[in-house]
Amino acid sequence: MPLPPVNLDELPAEFKQAVEAIRKVVPERLSKPTWGIICGSGLSGLASTLEDKVEVPYTEIPGFSQSTVQGHQSSLAFGFLSQPSESDPNEIIKVAVVACLGRFHTYEGHSAQSCVFPTRVMRCLGAEAVIVTNAAGGLNDNFEVGTIVALHDHLSLPSLTSMNPLIGHNLSALGPRFPPLSNAYDVDLRIRLFKAAQKIGLPSSAMQQGTYAYVLGPTYESRAEARFLKNVGADCVGMSTVPEVIAATHSGMKVLAISLITNKVVLSPYFDTRAFLEKEGEHTSSSNQAQKKDDKEAANHEEVLEVGRMRAEDMRKLVQTVVCQTRL
Repeated sequence: MPLPPVNLDELPAEFKQAVEAIRKVVPERLSKPTWGIICGSGLSGLASTLEDKVEVPYTEIPGFSQSTVQGHQSSLAFGFLSQPSESDPNEIIKVAVVACLGRFHTYEGHSAQSCVFPTRVMRCLGAEAVIVTNAAGGLNDNFEVGTIVALHDHLSLPSLTSMNPLIGHNLSALGPRFPPLSNAYDVDLRIRLFKAAQKIGLPSSAMQQGTYAYVLGPTYESRAEARFLKNVGADCVGMSTVPEVIAATHSGMKVLAISLITNKVVLSPYFDTRAFLEKEGEHTSSSNQAQKKDDKEAANHEEVLEVGRMRAEDMRKLVQTVVCQTRL
């Protein structure tokens, strides 16, 4: 069943102001998108093939913050994704979508509520499903750099302890006070993602499924933190996505979350200081070699962006296929 329209008069004023500002500049045929797409680091190219694209800068939308992260833009892109029908190649399916070209993170200083405001505005515009993408570090030994992961669950230390975008007065026009998250990641959409991967010819090894650990950042994880996350069941780790998933689930939208593994999280053993001191006369260069190894393994944002660029076309095709071949 289609989701009912949101009563904007029952929400804080900035929601209605944002919707009205968008609909003043976006053609009517695009102003009620069926899908929302949130683009992660280096993945804004997902919106590059939108037909009839109209971009609205965040500065022109009341309530929107600004993204300050390299690899993130600061605009909403409205347009159509299109593809020939699977049942009739002569029929072209066109679906109206809205894409966030640049998301907000709490490590930038934004509140959790500000981070999910775009997701909630997507719901207010009429979106019934959202695809959330991110760049993540691989914890699972089978996740190589470049692996695409369909998330089936998350581990969120912030929302288990002190930070959740639903804290505060409940926006009942969007959803209930106590929404469950055990079913947050839509099964049918995950199936469709794997079918889309087969359709576009991705090898089976390129697609995985797993649990995403959400951490605040902006620091990458220490080795002890990485071991902890892996030992409690996380397959990959990143600094986004979960707030948007919580907000989308709260408002009734179906969620497909996709991680692109852009680096392997450092899990190698520590340098053994005692052993070094016992053999100091035999291996005088060992400490320098160990430091160089540590520096080489350490994650960096340029690496994240580069892998995002390498996989951008595959991610675009996957999203396009899922959106066009799914009837909500």
